[in-house]
Amino acid sequence: MKKLLFYIGLLLFSLTTINAQKSSKIVVEHADHFDVDEAQFPDAALLQGNVRVNHEGVIFTCNKAYFFQKENYLKAFGEVQMVQGDTLFLNSKYAEYNGEVKKAYATGNVVMRSPESTLVTDTINFDRNTQEAFYNSNGTITNKENTLKSKSGKYFANEKRFKFVTAVTITNPKYVIKSNHLDYYTNSGHSYLFGPSTITSKENFIYTEKGFYDTKKNFAYFLRKSYIKYKDRRIEGDSLYYDRNREYASATNNVKITDSINKGVIKGHYAEIYRNLKTERDSMMITKRAVAISLVENDSMYIHGKKMLITGKTGERIIRAFNNVRFYKTDMSGKCDSIHSDQKNALTKLIGRPVLWNYDNQMTGDVMHLIGNNRTEKLDSLKVLNNAFLVSKDTIGIGYNQVKGQNLYGKFKENKLSEVDIIKNTEVIYYLRNDQHELIGINKSVGSKINLILDKNTIETITIFDNPDGDIFPEKELPENARKLRGFVWRADERIKSKDDIFPPEENELDAKIQTELKAEMDKENVPLKPSKETLDYDKKNLKPKTERSEAKPMVK
Repeated sequence: MKKLLFYIGLLLFSLTTINAQKSSKIVVEHADHFDVDEAQFPDAALLQGNVRVNHEGVIFTCNKAYFFQKENYLKAFGEVQMVQGDTLFLNSKYAEYNGEVKKAYATGNVVMRSPESTLVTDTINFDRNTQEAFYNSNGTITNKENTLKSKSGKYFANEKRFKFVTAVTITNPKYVIKSNHLDYYTNSGHSYLFGPSTITSKENFIYTEKGFYDTKKNFAYFLRKSYIKYKDRRIEGDSLYYDRNREYASATNNVKITDSINKGVIKGHYAEIYRNLKTERDSMMITKRAVAISLVENDSMYIHGKKMLITGKTGERIIRAFNNVRFYKTDMSGKCDSIHSDQKNALTKLIGRPVLWNYDNQMTGDVMHLIGNNRTEKLDSLKVLNNAFLVSKDTIGIGYNQVKGQNLYGKFKENKLSEVDIIKNTEVIYYLRNDQHELIGINKSVGSKINLILDKNTIETITIFDNPDGDIFPEKELPENARKLRGFVWRADERIKSKDDIFPPEENELDAKIQTELKAEMDKENVPLKPSKETLDYDKKNLKPKTERSEAKPMVK
């Protein structure tokens, strides 16, 4: 008799199937037992044992269910599973489904699976109309590369995207991402970060308030207050690109790289940084109003070149600057075509038409070497090789003290030039004055070697060695055209008098243009970081083979 009633009930439900396409009713496909008890369960049918229900292609299976036919509503108990094609599987202890509005609710050890990832939580809601699921209980999402944990989240099945607007953590074997607002695409592994977010690894610490991270390919793009911090270095810029696999980073606009160990800062508008973690060697290139700032005896040294390269281990850095190099320090400044500075040997080479000013002393030559002392961190000595020329303006008059020769060797005391030796084919013109600063005469001599002793940045004594030939002339007896040595050029109008003078006009114009453009961007409406086309189309069959595609970068609008 029970079997007969079961088949009659099943027949009645089968009749509803005929109109299923029109009324979109829930269809019962199977149940081991079927009971109708209006007294105990008004308007509901009790389905038990291997229950299988279908609604527009979505299959529900469970151990027991109450089906409210008039309301087109289902309550399911025990090993509940909802299957939507091969894209979504939802398991729980209990679930409810409303066929009229196509919404499901599941609770109790909820597991939602897709081909790319698995979500485990306590309670979840799913809207079939929008293909969106959301949960407000703690959830854990796992896939091949990552584990995500959050207090709440929303899943967009069509886009294969999770959206988190509360605390979320992505744990990868190489790093941990934390954010309060993150969009994560399960098929591509792309993460879009909004608001304060951090990425922590053994190699570095990254902070951003707007960014993109490809968790599969391990490259990233960051905007807004972003920086990458290593144990010895911090990289900042208006936009940062980072490739973890190569430990490569590039920064654009208002770039600042702080070296905490070497007490230096490098600035510019474009930089590339590569770190070799195995050998501890790294390299850096910076351009567009580039400047390297280093601390020397509580004073800052500023070096500018159109292009700068920094390579080597910590403590063994080599700095190279190219094209119209200028530098400034309170007691020293200069210009040349290029600079090569070796930190380990404390040797800085000024190459190509160098000119150096130490207080009021101007020095020129074909090549200059500045030698420092790593222990005291002070200048030790100076070499000017080939066509050495030292000039200083007479303290009172309009004349110039001049010394020239093949090579010049100078010694510094407290970063001030204190003694100079000029050798081979030396010549000198010097204005002699007494204690009352009255002009005694003009010394014009030649010799094989000249020694100068300087005090308070002025020449105190001159000694000429090896058959000196010359005389001291009264001012009236030495004509103007004889008061300058061959090759004399006074370059005071080129002298770098402040840290701002190290930048030529074209570099300042570039900076002004960049700052104006950036301000205009900031004044625009704040448009969110949008997913790239590769993110949205990652699993489409019409994509080109991986080897033919360039790495995707997020599209910012």
